[in-house]
Amino acid sequence: MALIVHKYGGTSMGSTERIRNVAKRVAKWHRAGHQMVVVPSAMSGETNRLLGLAKELAPSAHNAAYSRELDALAATGEQASSALLAIALQAEGMQAVSYAGWQVPIKTNSAYTKARIESIDDQRVRADLNAGKVVIITGFQGIDGIGNVTTLGRGGSDTSAVAVAAAIKADECLIYTDVDGVYTTDPRVVPEARRLHRVSFEEMLEMASMGSKVLQIRSVEFAGKYKVPLRVLSSFTPWDIDLAEEASSGTLITFEENEQMEQAVVSGIAFNRDEAKISVLGVPDTPGIAYQILGAVADANIEVDVIIQNVSKDGKTDFSFTVHRNDYAKTVELLKGSVVPKLGAADVVGDQRICKVSIVGIGMRSHVGVASKMFRCLAEEGINIQMISTSEIKTSVVLDEKYMELAVRALHRVFDLDQEADSIA
Repeated sequence: MALIVHKYGGTSMGSTERIRNVAKRVAKWHRAGHQMVVVPSAMSGETNRLLGLAKELAPSAHNAAYSRELDALAATGEQASSALLAIALQAEGMQAVSYAGWQVPIKTNSAYTKARIESIDDQRVRADLNAGKVVIITGFQGIDGIGNVTTLGRGGSDTSAVAVAAAIKADECLIYTDVDGVYTTDPRVVPEARRLHRVSFEEMLEMASMGSKVLQIRSVEFAGKYKVPLRVLSSFTPWDIDLAEEASSGTLITFEENEQMEQAVVSGIAFNRDEAKISVLGVPDTPGIAYQILGAVADANIEVDVIIQNVSKDGKTDFSFTVHRNDYAKTVELLKGSVVPKLGAADVVGDQRICKVSIVGIGMRSHVGVASKMFRCLAEEGINIQMISTSEIKTSVVLDEKYMELAVRALHRVFDLDQEADSIA
C-alpha cells in the first residue's frame, strides 16, 4: 500500500461528467489498497468568471487595494470543485472528506494573489487517511498568520499538491492534466514535438522557469527541495485502464541522472510570451546601482528575470531587465516615480512585444558549442537577439515577439528534437 497524491487541473474538473470520471479513477486507486489525497483545481473557467465579476464591479480590481477580497473570491472556485468531488466519491461508495486550505491548515505569508506556503499541518489529514477516507484538499490557496484566505497565483494547485505530498511524505505525486506528459516543446507550435518519457528535475525546473506551462515552477521547486517523486500524465485516458499501465505512463520527473540521459544535448525548447523589457537609461555607473534599481522592484513583490547592463560610457550606463507582462505598467510607474529621480537617470523605456525562447538540456554541461549553434540558427532565420541569459543547462534569448514561433520551430529542427533518442524514449 502506498500513499499517493493526485492533482487534477481545471479541464479535468470542467463538468460534472469529468468530475465523475475523476472520482472513478481515484476510487480505482483506493480500492487497489492505496491511501489517497486529491488536490483539485477549480472547474475550468471558474476563476476567470469570478474575477470577471469583480472587474464588473470595480474596473481597477486588479490593484493591490482589492487583493485581499480577490483572494477570498477566487478561493471559492476550488472549494466548490473539492466538495463536488467528495460528493462524487461518496456516490462511488467511498468515504471521502473535503477541506479548504485554511481547514488543514496550509499556512502562507500575506502576499495576496501570489502567496508562498510556509507550513502544512498534516495531523488532520493523517487521521482521516488512517480511518480509510479519501482526503480532498483545495489547491491554490491557504491562510496567512492572521486568518486571511490567500491564493498562490496562477497554477498554484500544482504547488499545493506537491507541498501536500512533501508534508505527508507521499510515495508519489501524480499531476493529471489535459496533456499526456512533458513534450520537447509545445505541440501546438511544433506538431513534430515528442513526449519525453523521462526528464531530470533540473531540466523540468528550467523548462518551467523558461515558460513551459505544464507545471508551475514553484511546484517543481518544492519537488526538488523535498525529493517528491513527480509524474505528469493525462486525465483524459479512460479511467478504467490497467492501474500498472497508468502508473507508468506520462512523463517521470526524476532526481537521478544516468548515462543515457547525458546523450541528449538539448531535451526541450521552452518559450514565454508573457515577458516585457524595461530599460533605465543613463544611470550612473557606480557600485550598488543594480541594487538601487532592482531592490525597489523586489520590495514591490515584482519578479525580475533576464538582466543586462551595458558598457559604461562617460560614467553612464543603461540597465535593462525583463518582468512579467502583467507587472510592466506597475514597474515603469515605480521606476519613474522614485528610482529615476533619485538616481538622476535620463529615462525609463520599455517594450511589451517581446518573448523569451530557451534551449534546455543536462547534456549541455559536457558539450561545447551548443549556444553558438543556437545563435547561428537564429541568425540564419534573420532573427535578432536582444538579450541573452545562460546557466549550466540552458541558454535563453529575448526576441521580438513576432519571431517566437519561427525561432521555436527552427531550434527544434536544428537540435533534432523531432527524432527519437534512447535518452528520452
